[in-house]
Amino acid sequence: MAATAAQQKTAAVEQEEVEHGPFPIEQLQASGIAALDVKKLKDAGLHTVESVAYTPRKDLLQIKGISEAKVDKIIEAASKLVPLGFTSASQLHAQRLEIIQVTTGSRELDKILEGGIETGSITELYGEFRSGKTQLCHTLCVTCQLPLDQGGGEGKALYIDAEGTFRPQRLLQIADRFGLNGADVLENVAYARAYNTDHQSRLLLEAASMMIETRFALMIVDSATALYRTDFSGRGELSARQMHMAKFLRSLQKLADEFGVAVVITNQVVAQVDGSAMFAGPQVKPIGGNIMAHASTTRLALRKGRGEERICKVISSPCLAEAEARFQLSSEGVGDVKD
Repeated sequence: MAATAAQQKTAAVEQEEVEHGPFPIEQLQASGIAALDVKKLKDAGLHTVESVAYTPRKDLLQIKGISEAKVDKIIEAASKLVPLGFTSASQLHAQRLEIIQVTTGSRELDKILEGGIETGSITELYGEFRSGKTQLCHTLCVTCQLPLDQGGGEGKALYIDAEGTFRPQRLLQIADRFGLNGADVLENVAYARAYNTDHQSRLLLEAASMMIETRFALMIVDSATALYRTDFSGRGELSARQMHMAKFLRSLQKLADEFGVAVVITNQVVAQVDGSAMFAGPQVKPIGGNIMAHASTTRLALRKGRGEERICKVISSPCLAEAEARFQLSSEGVGDVKD
């Protein structure tokens, strides 16, 4: 009797997990969508019912072999499975209380972030070279694999590297600090090198197909803007660059919404050479303009301190106060400052 009750409980937990996760696109077949049409949607990079529900109608019409009548039928089937209407603030509040935070490895940094890097949203890190952006990304690749009670996300990490600065040996050093098996940590990080902006966007389609197969807790793009600086040059291509970047960032937000992963992007800076620079020294500002600023949920500025010390400042966030925290870089990744 007790065993049966335990089995029922396990089944209920599994069912709950299924309900919490995204719906695989195959579920549309139960709503009368042909298997061939579902395959066409998958080939177009739509792997979940959520991704179909979030995609504009005109984009669905561009998929080869799907007629206007079929698109309407697909949208109707998807909207029945995915709630797209209003909900009460109390329900949303209850959902937000369940959001997982991934620890950064530094207690002081976690404190100003109210627990760590938030899952289901985009966090942007910007700063000059050597300000600790990539080191923080490497640390997060390890901490996201920790159990929930240790501030982790109990999931894998996905790393898109546009600058060629990813180093697996750093992950092994950081894994030792947290008492994790180095080989397992490396196995749980999926890595891809991006060579141009179109390739960078295509990698997101591949990422979506991987996320439906296994649980990922974190996605890193380091850096999201490096390739845009070289692929598009001058004022003449500025509009095309910003539109391409906006689509890329929108795709990242869709992945965060669909799969509940924490998306962390790094951004480069540009020196502001204007009148104020004469008196206050050269000021730096993040590149990407307003499109980048609006796309990220939480914006963090990193700068150098004394020696290995770095300072992180919350620039913009819907719920975090503007505050600063000091952290230290060492062979074991990001940690607290040792006075």
